[in-house]
Amino acid sequence: MIKFFRQKAIGVAPSLHHEHSHYKWWVLLSVMIGTFMSVLDATIVNVGLPKMTSAFGTSVDKIEWVLTAYLLIFAVMLPSSGWIADHLGYKKTYLGGMFFFTLGSLLCSLSWDENALIISRIIQGAGAGFVMPVGMAIVTHEFPPEERGTALGFWGIASAASISLGPLAGGYLIDTFSWHAIFDVNIPVGIIGIIAIMIIQREYKTDNARDFDIIGFISMTLFLTSLLLGLADGNASWNTGGWTSPFILSCFFIAAISFVVFIVTEINVKHPIVDLTLFKDRNFASANLVLFIFGIGFFGSTFLLPLYLQNSLGYTAFQAGLVFLPLGIIQAVVSPIAGKLTDKINPKYMIMFGVILLAWTLYEYGFFSLQTETHQIEIPLYLRALALGLIFIPLSAVSLLNIPKHKIAQASGLFNTVRQVGGSFGVAMLGSFLTRRTIFHMQNFSQAVDQNSPVFQQTVNRAKYYVMHSVGGSPAEVAARAKAMIAMNLSSQSFIQGVNDDFLIAAALTLVLVIPIFFMKISKAKSSEKVEILE
Repeated sequence: MIKFFRQKAIGVAPSLHHEHSHYKWWVLLSVMIGTFMSVLDATIVNVGLPKMTSAFGTSVDKIEWVLTAYLLIFAVMLPSSGWIADHLGYKKTYLGGMFFFTLGSLLCSLSWDENALIISRIIQGAGAGFVMPVGMAIVTHEFPPEERGTALGFWGIASAASISLGPLAGGYLIDTFSWHAIFDVNIPVGIIGIIAIMIIQREYKTDNARDFDIIGFISMTLFLTSLLLGLADGNASWNTGGWTSPFILSCFFIAAISFVVFIVTEINVKHPIVDLTLFKDRNFASANLVLFIFGIGFFGSTFLLPLYLQNSLGYTAFQAGLVFLPLGIIQAVVSPIAGKLTDKINPKYMIMFGVILLAWTLYEYGFFSLQTETHQIEIPLYLRALALGLIFIPLSAVSLLNIPKHKIAQASGLFNTVRQVGGSFGVAMLGSFLTRRTIFHMQNFSQAVDQNSPVFQQTVNRAKYYVMHSVGGSPAEVAARAKAMIAMNLSSQSFIQGVNDDFLIAAALTLVLVIPIFFMKISKAKSSEKVEILE
């Protein structure tokens, strides 16, 4: 058996993989390791952000880039991974992705400040951007058509499991050790994954390698990066010039020029990195618009919840992660049911219901306070998982409904890229909006406080009494600490109001998705056929 796998690893007798019934399942297992890790690190970091903010002494608008940088570089690498795999070989490309992911994890753990951590996350995200699509291509290649649905179902389990286990595992590691541990755990698993790939997988290349669209790749990267920087840093604490500062204006200028270059290049180049002709199809264009706006609202709000739970309600990282545990389970149960229902009813109705349900759950999160109870957090969160299960499979089916078979792979990759880009925009935009609204509410609360009013004096006296009996001190020290307690309470309330505003914005954005859904044109026969392909 080991000899057989070694033969496969060095590419000996490529046809042997059809002669051994277990080979393809070992390949699937080796790919699932990388899939689980890459998706895990998009969710595991959420519960660690409050700890990182405290450890580095930085602000939310800066630490959000630990998540945004990962999602952005992940999205940028997705379209280029296929070309690299075609030229270098799928095994080499997947190995390279695992290596950079593991190396990035090591550098993340060794980071001495937030800037080093963000750069390390870029390396880690670049590796993940190769692991996900190339891993899926390897599984598709090794399994015959009649078994691909089952194989991709198992492959999807690794992704769904990471949604549930990511925040929980991250919370446990942070509470037990430190935030470094959420990256340390990737290193031995990554090494095991690399060894498994080297031993098990064989190498293969495609005969249809095309030219690489280098101008399209560079212009797309510049456009997304500069636009995100401008949107995220308009309200940053270091940016005293606000939205009209030279840095922000320069970012938007570079984004505009890069976007024009990107569009012109993709229209004229023979092998574009993004086939813009796909957007001529009404269903594909509408579905991607839905997915992009959905990514802004969903990923941005998912970034906010752990901050609120830990900073405002005093949850530990593990307790915050525990809240997310049922999400992947619910979504994994609902998704295949949604796929079957798509055969029976118009998927537009299912998508629309899921969107409205998702918007309602975000709206419910717009009324948090310091006294919010557990069920007020968990019930909308679990209904959100139900909504996601109702949205993704039908939306994927609709997006590919009229796409020619020879373009389905590229369309599916672009579909996933749009979701990741929407997520990175969501974290950047809602993080920036949170900073702005927190400052706004703090100013309003401070102006509303009348230090000469009887209510204020009464509150100060009660705070003094508490301080005197808790820590003691001179009358002047007691008075200063009492007023500091009131100021801290105002700051906490301002942060919660900022979080509430963000959730209400996310709810409004999500509800807007109903509009492009109306523009989808669906034939029931085609829809059923496409869902069978997806499953």
